[in-house]
Amino acid sequence: MSRTPSPVVQVVAIGIGAALFFVLGRFVAIPTPIPNTTISIQYAILAVLAVLYGPWVGLLAGLIGHVLIDVTGYGIWISWEAASGVFGLVVGLMLLRHRIHDGEFSGATAFRFVLAVAIAHAAAWLLIAPLGDVLIYNEPAGKVWAQGGLAFVANTITTAVLGTLILAVYARTRTKTGSLTVQS
Repeated sequence: MSRTPSPVVQVVAIGIGAALFFVLGRFVAIPTPIPNTTISIQYAILAVLAVLYGPWVGLLAGLIGHVLIDVTGYGIWISWEAASGVFGLVVGLMLLRHRIHDGEFSGATAFRFVLAVAIAHAAAWLLIAPLGDVLIYNEPAGKVWAQGGLAFVANTITTAVLGTLILAVYARTRTKTGSLTVQS
């Protein structure tokens, strides 16, 4: 089963995760035809951190990282920042139990990861962000649902592909439980 990292490790993971989320979101975002919506690869890193270090790391790294992106660009947009945090939290919660740290990344675990990513992105971009935009900022519903729909599709695909690859490679670097034997 997965291990709970120490609080110190979790704090470091939050800091590194928020920094990576910021850098990738700010400087590697791929523009789309829909205004203020990009194809974002930072969610793959956020999902990996949420799986490896837990849901609170995912929540805080996503929230802090997105706030940093918005503060240095568009200005605070709490509905989308909250959506990023919820994404990390949901992925972390859905993969609390795994054996990736023990070098195991089975097809079933990969499927659970992709399913968690799809559910978390749906909650973030088809519910929280657009609903928040309408309720908090009085944005036009058609615009924010289009943004959310594109964000859901693009982020789900990039996160599922990149995140699965990263987790598979990570698992291969770990020593499998019971793989070492004592020689006499």
